[in-house]
Amino acid sequence: MNKNLLTILAVAALSFSACKKDRVAIDPVTTVSYPDMAEASDPAVLFTTAAGVKVYNGGFGSALAADPNDPTVFYLMTDRGPNVAGTAANSIILGKADFTPAIGKFRLKDGKLVLEQTIAFKNAAGANLNGLPNPTGQGATGEVPYDLNGNVLQTSADGIDSEGLVRAADGSFWVSDEYGPHIVHFDATGKTIERINPFGTGTGGRKIPLVFAKRRANRGMEGLAITPDGKTLVGLMQSPMYNPSKAAIGNSVVLRILTYEIATGKTKQYAYLMDDPSLTGCSEITAVNATTFLTIERDGLYGGAATNPAKFKKIFKIDISNATDISDPDNGANGKLYGGKTVEELGTTAGLQGAGITPVTKTLVLDLLKDLPTVYPHDKAEGITLLPGNILAISNDDDFGVVDNGSNTFAQKLLPLTGKVDHNSIYFVKIKL
Repeated sequence: MNKNLLTILAVAALSFSACKKDRVAIDPVTTVSYPDMAEASDPAVLFTTAAGVKVYNGGFGSALAADPNDPTVFYLMTDRGPNVAGTAANSIILGKADFTPAIGKFRLKDGKLVLEQTIAFKNAAGANLNGLPNPTGQGATGEVPYDLNGNVLQTSADGIDSEGLVRAADGSFWVSDEYGPHIVHFDATGKTIERINPFGTGTGGRKIPLVFAKRRANRGMEGLAITPDGKTLVGLMQSPMYNPSKAAIGNSVVLRILTYEIATGKTKQYAYLMDDPSLTGCSEITAVNATTFLTIERDGLYGGAATNPAKFKKIFKIDISNATDISDPDNGANGKLYGGKTVEELGTTAGLQGAGITPVTKTLVLDLLKDLPTVYPHDKAEGITLLPGNILAISNDDDFGVVDNGSNTFAQKLLPLTGKVDHNSIYFVKIKL
């Protein structure tokens, strides 16, 4: 028998044996073995509050992208930084006003995620971005930022609440956020190439449709994907937009998907139906092919909690190929109207059908609360990426290890199932598509 063939068979046999013993996912192209779960090793302490609560320099699980050139490397991204809701109306408490959102380059080594590089986000001039809310007319959410001492902070045009991440073939990154919403193109070092939003105030001046300015505060463009040919970005809103207003949309389950041709700036929009209006919404989207994608839809509760446990954390496969393009050719502030109503006001499957709108199709692929070999203990599944061999990698947002204590400051974020501080992890599972 050919020696090379024996080597291949031996590697395959070892991989199968490891898979059977440890329930690991196997990448059949590279024979890399992935554990059921890998946790970020020894995250640094960003600072400690006056009450002794440790704020970790984690927070990297808001999005996840694989490195196509190295199956052991993963890029995870922070959001705007450690923060909690304030007790005053529309207030937000930022633990570190000068925090710079960033991408962490992690390597899977000995079952752990090891941080090898931090890629800080910078504007076009090379100055660090921050997590402060944007000014009026440039993506403002209406939030009033405070520091931990109760001082009001200024808004910033360089603020970004980064949530969706894709890595382009040239090594650059595209990021979507929950402010504007903005879609930002960063080079491999984190420097802004272009910033696109509904207002045309970003670098380059290109726009996405004006209706996206109706996004709900802190529920903006949570997910971002890129088609395998690298030509089209696909953004997913987290929740139904307040379009035309919060009161008008009631129990709507209609989310918007935006496709954006990178070369031309041409866009299309589609309706996505969330399972239940009580859910936190959709946390991420990743591409399977040019028209098929995977999404995370979830509640905000902890898996495995003894009281009030999580009930809904699911991965769906969606297809946009036969969905109705709901774009407004006039680019009105409320988008295209149907019988005088916005798409969000139509609200349900029946409402869309009555208006002649076909939403994207949606099929359950994975239930995180039932289909993993271990109990999923986190509240926020926020990043997904599809690896060779239909291996799905899923990351959690650990919120820098802190949560709201109800008094304008932080409490330690402990997982109810384990009693341990929440840290960034990636779960690996083979799926059927």
